[in-house]
Amino acid sequence: MQLWVGLGNPGAKYAGNRHNIGFMALDRVASDHSFAPWRSKFQGQLTEGRLGTDKVVLLKPETFMNLSGQSVGEAMRFYKLTPADVTVFHDELDLAPGKIRLKQGGGHAGHNGLRSIHQHIGESYARVRLGIGHPGHKDRVAGYVLADFAKADQDWLDDLMRGISDGAAALADGNGSKFLNAVAQRVAPPRSSKTAAKPDATPGKPDQPDAPDTRSPMEKLLDKFR
Repeated sequence: MQLWVGLGNPGAKYAGNRHNIGFMALDRVASDHSFAPWRSKFQGQLTEGRLGTDKVVLLKPETFMNLSGQSVGEAMRFYKLTPADVTVFHDELDLAPGKIRLKQGGGHAGHNGLRSIHQHIGESYARVRLGIGHPGHKDRVAGYVLADFAKADQDWLDDLMRGISDGAAALADGNGSKFLNAVAQRVAPPRSSKTAAKPDATPGKPDQPDAPDTRSPMEKLLDKFR
């Protein structure tokens, strides 16, 4: 069994905030993979389901960000899990919007949610770092993360959520590369060679048909032997 934790703040006021991208990721996984209805437990919202052959518990702490570890610690002890069974989805200022990285263990880099989790279960858990970009100055960080995603962000955000859902079973199975590839296919899909314009085609105009072959049968025959 695994415990996946999405970080965010509870309530409609915060639902669209950049800081709540962890909640958004778990909501998408639960919806797309037919998890049980969310219910209140461990000072948060919890649901259970399967990703491939793996049983996964999804948890959204409702303690507010800086006390997230209380909820995570309760759930981990109840299910008799270790930190190695825990994966945390969280916003990441140091990654460009739409970028995603996996990390095992390490510091909290000043993230209040991770700091709290460190205090309750240590640092040996996995993280899915979801890039939201940086406002440019540390004094603007608080206002930035507690502001809603802009309309211009909606396309890449939706692609990112779809990719996370697509690759969820691979992540649960421990295949991080396959998970990241699934996300990449959504966020930056490869361009099909079938749709590429021909080098001599005029943009905006249909391809011109080949000129008719006006050679006589004898000329065509002779051309084969040249």
